[in-house]
Amino acid sequence: MTQTVRRDNAAAAADAETGIERLYSSELANETEFLAARARSVGSRRANEELAALDLKVRSYSVLSLACSGLKPSQRELAEFLFLDPSQIVALVDELEKRGAVKRKADPRDRRSNIITPTAAGKRLYAEAAAIVQHAGDSALGALSAAERDQLRSLLRRVAFADQQR
Repeated sequence: MTQTVRRDNAAAAADAETGIERLYSSELANETEFLAARARSVGSRRANEELAALDLKVRSYSVLSLACSGLKPSQRELAEFLFLDPSQIVALVDELEKRGAVKRKADPRDRRSNIITPTAAGKRLYAEAAAIVQHAGDSALGALSAAERDQLRSLLRRVAFADQQR
């Protein structure tokens, strides 16, 4: 009887609450997929807000970052790695190319494919954007200690690249 009364009181209290806070106790708020998606949205939103000063978004920043990595990614590799449709990569590269940040070059491994390389202006833009993304990440993960951030990053890498580690 006591447990039933407590449950009824908790339900009544939840019913009395208004706004988003009452949803924090939902089953969904404890599901891993939802939490991962929400955390990603929080981080992307902050990064997009801050990258707006450079007229970039997280997706274009990601392409620019990989172009500046020295790994000479092909458009096909960018699409696979970023889980984007190849047509989305074409649009992102077109945008960065128009800004003078990247160039397409024939891939010596496959002449039918293009590799994406940065220009000097692209490298400067990337340096500014990387600092902004770092700041946005620090802000999004502000509730975690440095050790917890490292642990989270390590766990996310294991999940994100699990298919490649088998």
